[in-house]
Amino acid sequence: MRVILRETIDTLGQLGTVVDVRPGYARNYLLPRGLAVLANEGNVSQMKHELKVAEDKARKIRAAKEAIAKQLKDLHVQVKAKAGEAGKLFGSVGSADITAAVHARGFTAIERRDIRLAQPIKQLGDFRVPVRLHQDLTVEIVVTVVAEEIPQA
Repeated sequence: MRVILRETIDTLGQLGTVVDVRPGYARNYLLPRGLAVLANEGNVSQMKHELKVAEDKARKIRAAKEAIAKQLKDLHVQVKAKAGEAGKLFGSVGSADITAAVHARGFTAIERRDIRLAQPIKQLGDFRVPVRLHQDLTVEIVVTVVAEEIPQA
């Protein structure tokens, strides 16, 4: 039985490919779960149209992310944190703190999960932090961690 895959299945193939499977596998597993549709003329043309629309959408998203990447390329943000005398932080600076600083600079499209910190920052200084904007588009920003002034009593 010929079916068109509506999702990528490791053992069968990629999204949109036409594959031959056993009738029982198609009837009992693929079709009821919506993982595939029968490969007739109407479904083939509909799948081609859906793939074209998805590619166009992905291309537009990629172009928008590249525009953001050009602006982020030279971004330098400053994060204030409480620190001891030796420059060691009392806490740490994480991706949420960096995201807040980036948002303060006007880049609200950046989300917390886009910040790729290997581990939280625990010292004062300058750090290069990768920001993943798209699947294969990563930009580094410079984060400067400075000591927060503690008011004297």
